[in-house]
Amino acid sequence: MTDRLVSSTVQTDEERFDRLCRPLSFDEYVGQKRHVDNLRVFVEAARRRKEALDHMLICGPPGLGKTTLAHILAREMGVTLHATSGPAIEHKGALAGLLTKLEPGDVLFIDEIHRLNAAVEESLYPAIESFEIDIMTGDGPYATTIQLPLKPFCLVGATTRTGLLTAPLLSRFGYVMRLDFYPVEELVQIVQRSSRLLEVPIEGDGALEVAKRSRGTPRIANRLLRRVRDFAEVLGTGRIDSKIATTTAERLEVDTAGLDTMDRRLLGVIIDHYEGGPVGIDTLAAALSEPRDTLEDVYEPYLLQQGFIGRTPRGRIATRKAYAHLGRPAPVRPEEAEQGELFDNES
Repeated sequence: MTDRLVSSTVQTDEERFDRLCRPLSFDEYVGQKRHVDNLRVFVEAARRRKEALDHMLICGPPGLGKTTLAHILAREMGVTLHATSGPAIEHKGALAGLLTKLEPGDVLFIDEIHRLNAAVEESLYPAIESFEIDIMTGDGPYATTIQLPLKPFCLVGATTRTGLLTAPLLSRFGYVMRLDFYPVEELVQIVQRSSRLLEVPIEGDGALEVAKRSRGTPRIANRLLRRVRDFAEVLGTGRIDSKIATTTAERLEVDTAGLDTMDRRLLGVIIDHYEGGPVGIDTLAAALSEPRDTLEDVYEPYLLQQGFIGRTPRGRIATRKAYAHLGRPAPVRPEEAEQGELFDNES
């Protein structure tokens, strides 16, 4: 659901701000240090050999900087980035049109690459392996296949669902990187950098409050910063401090863990209606009037990563952290009670 303030997917009115705040080089990029250090080496090696970069796959939840890294790679290599998405390449002709206009070393960025249809994906294999593509000409018995050579290029694929990639496609990437959620310290740096670009004065404690509620995601941090800026201009002095950041978050119902109303409702249903679980995902979807896919793709990843819920063979359970966050007393589970009795007997 893209209308949530804490949604990590890009919203329609954010493209201009995303471009404004997007880092342009490795030096400006904050976080993902291990991957960035590796990419610096790959770029320098390719420059020295005067070759195209090896094909790369960037995985991870939305909003962590996959598109930004693709732009930086092209800029650092001094080549052009050609961006598209898996669903946009509807047939082999569209793919051929993209590939034939690439210049030597150019970067072809395919977002949501797991959504390529099977025919297009199969046509992509020879293009990324041997830089050639088969073009069909003519109809019926007069149809012939022409093998068209391509200029060496770098394919950068991005996906939020690595498990949906086919094994043949996955094996053709020379480097696969999985982006992690950002720690608060790095999000503070991102918020401070974005505030400078937006020409909004911000104090350290104000940046910390925004960072703590950003769910480890730079896109959410920048979105919250824009909302806090509005409140600071109307209700404050225009300067962002801890007080105005907290007021904004409370008004927008985003708590200190970055959970919004829907997150807390999901945890509340597991705890109050199903005694903390386990409860099946389909049952949860019916109770919340949300599609199963939305729960699995939108709500669960962050709650799982932060340890608020757990997955078991029998369904989802609320953890002690979830009980504590909602201010509910945690029950003693049977296995814990047995352990307690064992310790009592031993003593």
